[in-house]
This record gives sequence, C-alpha cells and structure tokens, in this order.
Amino acid sequence: MRLRPHSIRGRDTVLATIFAAVVLTLLATGSDLVVREHYKQQVSNRTRIAATQVTSAVRDGTLRSPIRQSVEGADYLQVIGPDRRVRDASAKAAGRPPLAPLFPPANSRVREATMCPAPGGGCMFVVAIRVTNAPDSPVALSASPLPGVLLGHHLEYFLAGLVIALTGLAALTTWQVVGRTLRPVEQIRAQLAEITGSDLSRRVPQPTGQDEIAQLARTANQTLERLEESVARQRQFASDAAHELRTPITGLRVNLEDLAMSPHDPELTTSATQAALAATDRLEAIVTDLLLLARLGTSTGTVVHQPVDLADLVSTELDARHPAALSAPDGRRPTVSTRVGADVVVDGVRVQLARLLNNLLDNAERHTTASIDVQVVRDEGDILLAVTDDGPGVPDADRERIFERFTRLDSARSRSSGGSGLGLAIARGIANSHGGSLTLDDHRPGARFVLRLPAHRHPGDDVEAG
Repeated sequence: MRLRPHSIRGRDTVLATIFAAVVLTLLATGSDLVVREHYKQQVSNRTRIAATQVTSAVRDGTLRSPIRQSVEGADYLQVIGPDRRVRDASAKAAGRPPLAPLFPPANSRVREATMCPAPGGGCMFVVAIRVTNAPDSPVALSASPLPGVLLGHHLEYFLAGLVIALTGLAALTTWQVVGRTLRPVEQIRAQLAEITGSDLSRRVPQPTGQDEIAQLARTANQTLERLEESVARQRQFASDAAHELRTPITGLRVNLEDLAMSPHDPELTTSATQAALAATDRLEAIVTDLLLLARLGTSTGTVVHQPVDLADLVSTELDARHPAALSAPDGRRPTVSTRVGADVVVDGVRVQLARLLNNLLDNAERHTTASIDVQVVRDEGDILLAVTDDGPGVPDADRERIFERFTRLDSARSRSSGGSGLGLAIARGIANSHGGSLTLDDHRPGARFVLRLPAHRHPGDDVEAG
C-alpha cells in the first residue's frame, strides 16, 4: 500500500525533503572525502620531507645527535642501521625501538605505513627511506601523529547531524512557503464552496500581482460573473416565457368556460371555438419557437448543410407571402423591391434559412411605413442578405437588445401585432449556426438587418486560389 500525501503542500514538502536529503548526503560524503584526503596529504608531505632531510644529513655526514626536528609535526625521527637497531633518534624517539618494522629493500628506497596503535598511543604515519642503494645502507624513519579528524568517525557523525538538521530545515521551510503560497487558493476554494445558485453575486478574494494564483482568482471571478449573467437571463427567459404563455392559456380557459356555461348557444359556441383555436395557434407558435431556439443552442452537428441559392430562396419565399402575407398592420400593403446579384450560393439548411428570411420580413412588415427592400449581393468571400424597411427604426441603445428573447420595444403594441418576441432571436441563432452573423446596420429612416454568410466554395476554387 503506497503512502502518498493527498495535499499539494504535503507532496511538495516530501519531495523537497527527499531532494534535500539526497543532495546534502552527497555533499557531506564529498566533504568527508575531501577533508580526510587533505589531512592525509598534509601528514604525508611533512613526514616525507622530514625523512628526506634526515637521509640527506646521514649521506652528507652532517647529522647531529640527537636529531633535531626541522619540520613541525614530524616529531619522531630515527636512523636504523643494517642490523635493524636504532643508531640516532630525535628527543621524542630516543630510547624507543624502531618506530615501525619498515626496512625498504635496495630496489625500493621508500616505504610508507600507518601504525595503530603507535608508541605512546594513537596512530602514526611512518615513512622509511634508504639512505643509499647499498646493501648495508641505513634507513631514516620519520613518524607524525595522525590528527583527530582522521581517527574514528567523529567527522562523519558531525556531517550526518548537519545533514539531518539542514534537511529538517528544508522540510519546515517548504511547508511554510507552500502553505503561505496556497493560502489564497484555500480562500478561493472556501468562497466557491459557499456560493450557491440562489446568490451568485459573491466573488472570490483576488490577490494582487500577476502570478498564476492571481490569474486564477480573476478567471474565477470572470466565470462567476458570466454565470450570474447567464442565470439572470435564464430566469428572465423563464419569467417572460411564463408571461407569454399565460395570455393564450387564460384566453383559452375563458373560452372553454363560456362554452361550459352556454353549451346550447350556437353563436357563442362558434365565436368561443374560433377564439380557442386562435389561442391554441399562438401557444403552438410560441412552443415551436422555443423548441427551435433550444435546438439551435444545443446543435450536435448532425444537420447536413447543402448549397442554397439565396436568390432562388428570396424569390420563392416572397412569392409564397404575396399578396396576403406582406401587409402592414393598418391593412396597407407595403411595396417590396428586390435587388439580387449573381452567384449568391451559401452552404446551409434551406428550411432554416427560409425561417430566418421570413422572420426578417415579418419584422419589417410590422414596422414599415410604405416599402421593404430585400437585397442579396456577393461581398468577396461572403454573401450579404439585407432586409430594409422605412419604419421608425431602432434606438442605438436597443440595437443588441432586440436580438434577445421576448424583446418588444413598443410596450403598448398588442401581442398579436407585435409578434412573440422570438423572431429576431431565432434569426440570429440560425445565422450563428451557419457560421455567419446577423446585425442591425445604420439606416435612416427605418431599420436595415444584414445577414452575412460564407459563400459556397466550388470544387475548383481551391485550385484557382493556388
């Protein structure tokens, strides 16, 4: 079973501790080797120098007895004769047997050894050098006591304690630093946990600076702001939908109650039935529009787009609407003019594009004074379809609001003449689902709605472009 900390703070602390322990152990091992080698080299050098000086003095005949110490630390000096007896010695080595059983042969003038225990206790580093290569040559011995750092494992114990202390300090520092760094994250998490669907106005604390945590807080607040706006729109939409559906339902109920109260009145039965059918038609229209909006908002990409000639579409839909459909609210029929260019083919769903065009025509019909203009032209790689009326126009502040669901700018207009408030929302949704856009352009007087869609690419277009 693997034991692994669940928190980032714990995992980082464990990793930092392991890393520090490994690095510090390697450094301590290297330091131990370097220190030991340094002291060994010092002892070896001074012992060799002292032995060499004694050898030279014996060879030159200038050696005095007792032998004087000429190198600090090399206190034990002896000259051993061929008979393995001490001939001369320094003050500290006088009266002692040979410092070490070292007697180099003629073919190897120098020998070294570490003697433990040495005379007087402790350990000594001993160097033996033959004075000459002659068989009866004496041997000079020089011995230096080893320093305490080379005796036992005191240095290793000290370095091990230092490694443990520094590793613990690294772990504690990492724990504190990571905890302080993640404190804003915990505050953000706690604040998000307290935010509920009933109150989306709260925001997470936002640290200063430009680091990742500050960016996370800003992104979280931006997401909460968008979520709050989305929920507000959904609630408004539900309220508007309920309000829109209540009117025809209420009318339908009144008509049914009239029928129930006077089931044998033919005139009342006829009028109530017609009114009930009208209310049912309105209910069906609103529900159909809502379902279409829902499908447009959750498109799964299974709809197949095919080439659609907008010139033919405009001609067909205008013929279907003429002459009864295109009539102003006061009964006058507006003049409809068309300007259609060549090669205005797009990829799309013909039924949906026809619905978009009819929604724009319905909107123009409700607001026009005398004329409606429909224009379809090619603009480089796009096709533009514009529907223009000469009505009162749209205030600048409402140019985007009119594309929202259940929006009516004229609150005094009756629902029968003012539409359901879903037409332009559906039109923009269809435009977006076709990779295009629907906007309201500047036009005085009246309003000009412009649909921009990517033009259909013919098989030879890519070859010609290349």
